[in-house]
Amino acid sequence: MDEIEENEIHSFPCLSRDISWVDFNGRVLEEGLRKELPLLERFRFLGIVSSNFDEFFMVRVAALKRMLKSDAIGLVVDPSGLTVAQQLKTISEKAHSILNRQYDCIRNELFPGLAKNGLAILRPDSCTVPQLDFLDSYFVAQIYPVLTPLRLEDDKPMPFIESRSLHAAFVLEKEKTETAAGDEDAAEPQEWKVIVPLPPVLERIIWLPSADSMTANGEKEKLQLVLLEDVIITWGAYLFPGFRVKESMLFKINRDADFSVDEQRDEDFVEAMEEVLEGRGKSEVIRMVYSPGSSMLRDELARRFSLDADYLYEVNGPINPMDFLELSNIAGLEELTEKPWKIYPSDDFNEEVPIWDRISQGDCLLHLPYQSFDPVVRFFQEAANDPQVISIKTALYRTGGAIPGTGANAGSSSFSPVVRALEQAALNGKHVTALVELKARFDEERNISWANRLEKAGVIVIYGLSRLKVHSKVTMVMRRENDRIKRYVHLSTGNYNYRTAKYYEDLCLFTCREDIAYDAGVLFNMLTGYSSVQSMVKLTVAPTGMKRRFLELIEREASRAQHKYPARITAKLNSLTDDDIIKALYSASGAGVKISLCIRGVCTLIPGIPKISENIKVISVIDHYLEHSRIYYFSNGGAEEIYLSSADWMTRNLEHRVEILFPIQDEKLHARLRDILFDYFNDNCKSSILDSGGAWAHIKPEEGEKPFRVQKEMLSRAAMASENQGTVKLDYNVRRSPPMTA
Repeated sequence: MDEIEENEIHSFPCLSRDISWVDFNGRVLEEGLRKELPLLERFRFLGIVSSNFDEFFMVRVAALKRMLKSDAIGLVVDPSGLTVAQQLKTISEKAHSILNRQYDCIRNELFPGLAKNGLAILRPDSCTVPQLDFLDSYFVAQIYPVLTPLRLEDDKPMPFIESRSLHAAFVLEKEKTETAAGDEDAAEPQEWKVIVPLPPVLERIIWLPSADSMTANGEKEKLQLVLLEDVIITWGAYLFPGFRVKESMLFKINRDADFSVDEQRDEDFVEAMEEVLEGRGKSEVIRMVYSPGSSMLRDELARRFSLDADYLYEVNGPINPMDFLELSNIAGLEELTEKPWKIYPSDDFNEEVPIWDRISQGDCLLHLPYQSFDPVVRFFQEAANDPQVISIKTALYRTGGAIPGTGANAGSSSFSPVVRALEQAALNGKHVTALVELKARFDEERNISWANRLEKAGVIVIYGLSRLKVHSKVTMVMRRENDRIKRYVHLSTGNYNYRTAKYYEDLCLFTCREDIAYDAGVLFNMLTGYSSVQSMVKLTVAPTGMKRRFLELIEREASRAQHKYPARITAKLNSLTDDDIIKALYSASGAGVKISLCIRGVCTLIPGIPKISENIKVISVIDHYLEHSRIYYFSNGGAEEIYLSSADWMTRNLEHRVEILFPIQDEKLHARLRDILFDYFNDNCKSSILDSGGAWAHIKPEEGEKPFRVQKEMLSRAAMASENQGTVKLDYNVRRSPPMTA
């Protein structure tokens, strides 16, 4: 097949990145619409839709709106051929459609279904008289004292409205009395507007006492609840003596969060980042989500927030449905949610064997969350307490856990075990270096707090790099063994976050190979000091060499195909948007390379175009766990190569971040990883396929075809491996270490 001509490549076909993301959120919605799923599992997916949109509007739509202001005549066109205004219009249309379908499902399917199965979410006007008496007392005693009404006055600035937080709004009018009738001051406004923030310290779910222990049909007692916002709207008049509530509504806003610290300034970086966080709280409003009920309030808030109709989203149901995920933990509702998937211990690790001995026997691969995150925590904890470990170097992007010194659990085990282990290591006299990425969006405050705590313990803390986000996930432990220093390395596709490790699918490698350890040492020297770009043996690092390496690997497959050798590229990643990678894939497809891509989210490449991408297949898997690993396979004429990476095929990853690409060299792990990757393309239960028109279609088993769900297959493999744990004995070296001190 002929290669694409130069002028064709220059104007290569592709989709809009941001519209592709909205389509991804539409695929998340489709999971929530599946009637075969348990009701609370469906509710979980619908909640994710809302949460996803919050971040999308705060980051991507905010950036587009800023571009629109600077491009008033519409000259800026993205690779898909759309102007900024056209993209924003399409995003609005698709997002409104998705939210309408989402709330139709919540209102007409999920809530009635939950009520039939023992969980009723009531409005106050549906409550019994005893329940209303309970709510009245509850409001007066538990809610009223905490609320703070804020006046809206035409001649004064808008009160502070926090992004993503729920607020109630009221239109008031004075109650007329006999003495006051006819004596009103003509200059006084006839209506007053008030905003009431819903404090996060108040529980959003209010459980109702049941009127009867059994229903009329003899069914079991139902659990009944009302929502905090409905109680505040219903009893809000208590806040305004002498006034009558004329109209009311609920709303939240999303503010612009698409800006970071100006790294050209000669200021303290931490102080500058704290200013950015403060600035985000008062930045431009990007959209408003609100409940029906008051066109007057809607229009007034829209005017004050400078929002036109495209950025106003009316939802007839609870705002921020992610807040209700705790319902899946309520006793008696187990059948309404999917049975928890067991997380299995890794067959590679034995609690009785030091982790260093196991890694010394050969590379270990961990598949999260099918296998437990515990070996990663052990890696840090044993390093912290092993007298022979002298140094730890790590790059932390997100670690999870509470912010130190805050909340009711301050100082408790709710904090990141990885960070606590690093803290303990420093206190134990280890030489500990931690690169903490302060530019990890929406985790900046947590990372600043952890960095301060680590510094107090004696950890050398590096606050990322100027103009580059350190997104790589790498740790190196140096251990004194037999009169030499041996280095143990952990590399991962995902973060050191023990919370997300329970529901993000990721892969990580433990190794003590000298070539990888050498490269890891070079990388840390580059990150923490001044160093020109150094050649590496096995690791490939962005932004210096990863993009070039990917292009070389793609071109190698194309060259083999041109010489009539079998050639194949298979990859699993989160997003594909980089123009150069897409052009290279189109060219490889034109040369005859068979290309299979499993892309969870954004994909601007268009498959199936004759003579351009007809050899490219693109699928997406949306299931119980969030697909997060990045796997890259190149057939290489039979000498197959498989790589794992922290990077997607996005320009930001390849050119503006520090990322790592690392090979899988162990034969057994290579074969295992190959099976994992190729099984994604056998999924006919939870996958969708992208067509040449840019539309996604759900894949279903053909007649007579056995259903195959890849995440269930991975779970089954983890279970089988766990059952076989300990059956293969390894020759561990016994090291006599000094006794550990308390």
